[in-house]
Amino acid sequence: MKLMFLGATHEVTGSLTLIEVGGHYGIVDCGMEQGADIFVNEELPVDAEKIEFALLTHAHIDHSGRLPLLYKRGFRGAIFATEATCNLCNIMLRDSAHIQESEAEWKNRKAARSGDEPTPPMYTMADAEGAISLLRPCVYGRMLSVSEGVDISFTDAGHLMGSSSIEVWLTENDETKKIVFSGDIGNINQPIIKNPQYIESADFVVTESTYGDRYHDTAKGENSISHLAACIQRTLDRGGNLIIPSFAVGRAQEMLYFIREIKEKGMVHGHDGFPVYIDSPLANEATGIFLQADRRFFDEETTALLDKGINPLVFDGLRISASSEESRLINMNREPKVIISASGMCEAGRIRHHLKHNLWRSECMILFVGYQAAGTLGRTIRDGAESVKLFGEEITIRAEVTYLPGKSGHADKAGLISWITAFKKKPEMVFVNHGEDAVCTAYAKCLSEEYGFATLAPYSGTVFDLLECRVTKETEGIPVEKKIKKVARKNAFYDGLIAACENLLRIAHRCEGIPNKELARFAGQIGSLAAKLEGWAKK
Repeated sequence: MKLMFLGATHEVTGSLTLIEVGGHYGIVDCGMEQGADIFVNEELPVDAEKIEFALLTHAHIDHSGRLPLLYKRGFRGAIFATEATCNLCNIMLRDSAHIQESEAEWKNRKAARSGDEPTPPMYTMADAEGAISLLRPCVYGRMLSVSEGVDISFTDAGHLMGSSSIEVWLTENDETKKIVFSGDIGNINQPIIKNPQYIESADFVVTESTYGDRYHDTAKGENSISHLAACIQRTLDRGGNLIIPSFAVGRAQEMLYFIREIKEKGMVHGHDGFPVYIDSPLANEATGIFLQADRRFFDEETTALLDKGINPLVFDGLRISASSEESRLINMNREPKVIISASGMCEAGRIRHHLKHNLWRSECMILFVGYQAAGTLGRTIRDGAESVKLFGEEITIRAEVTYLPGKSGHADKAGLISWITAFKKKPEMVFVNHGEDAVCTAYAKCLSEEYGFATLAPYSGTVFDLLECRVTKETEGIPVEKKIKKVARKNAFYDGLIAACENLLRIAHRCEGIPNKELARFAGQIGSLAAKLEGWAKK
């Protein structure tokens, strides 16, 4: 009976943990890495077809995004998740496959021009559809058997609609151990969804640590609304656009919820009916899923609005951009506006075009409303870069760059500690993952020294025997080596100079028969130019 930690170990994205019990294998999450790849992750030590089940904490791509790749490699087991998570994965995995295919097509066009070999996509739409066909919707709080010696139950983690902490009971040789996988623990007082629910017992706990070393500025939604209203007011007053990079699923719907309330209460003055664009096909689809979801997923405030016949995510001035052409026209319109677009870390999607058109404008604002992982474009901008490169063009940053305080889908340090201390009896071991390197280490140390928990922050490849309660394979973090191109990059301007000189030589060869006076003048001009170039060459 073992756990093997593979992904999101001393990193924030790419969650993956392998379960082995009685000769059977399963996984918890199968996420894609986003942003900078800091440490080398070990591959699954067993063939994909030998994995009998997958447990999915929620739909975000850093937890679900490699499920189609697993399917591509032969996985045909069931994927267990809540109903809302299954519905969101139905659109998110298709969207991810579209991105994989589009990026491969773009790279292969470049490869064809340079004579390089084509690169296949990580996975295709067919692989995504295959993974989606394996999804099995589950209900919160209901125990079910997923394999021999494996029973599970989902508990609302309050991070995203359908997000879960997963209780797993493993039985081998008549001995049972209970492991709780936290998933992403939600921030409190988020709109639309409920607060995270606590679990009281476990033999072992695997917990995230995204904000394990810091506290949110505020956990009060009212302050977030006031701050957002002030940002809208300030930007529209100076005639600019407010650009909100947003995760398409979860955060985009929260922003719509807040802006509906801002408009309802008249919190922005002098700009009646100001336009708000949702420019993300995925966000549009996700909003539809949110609105059609079972009411048991909603918090009391959202349920009360629905009971009054109020759509919590729709308001006057909301404009939906579906096609690429509609997206391009947004920046052609000079009317001050709010633009909500994905992706939330600015790594892909239409947000990059909006940044290109608005970063250099001092009257505009870039408002970050979620976590920005190290190495992402969003993190670079938020950390104060003076310029960034977009679509091969260096863009100066003159726009105001700020963030929405307290607006995170993740619990802060206080929230994480409230969750872990809800266990009535201390677990035999708490494994800390899903956090940046220093944060994982600091949070594990905090739990150990200040709260008396036995902790371990494993690196990828670490194996822990649950029956013997000991590490059977300990690994260290292996930094990813940065690839350095060995071939020097060609300088187009230098090549142009050489071409011009060669052309001049060809012309000189054709000058025989021209009067000597003209030849002398021509030679003098070339000599003067050569002397100037010689001076530059010596610098």
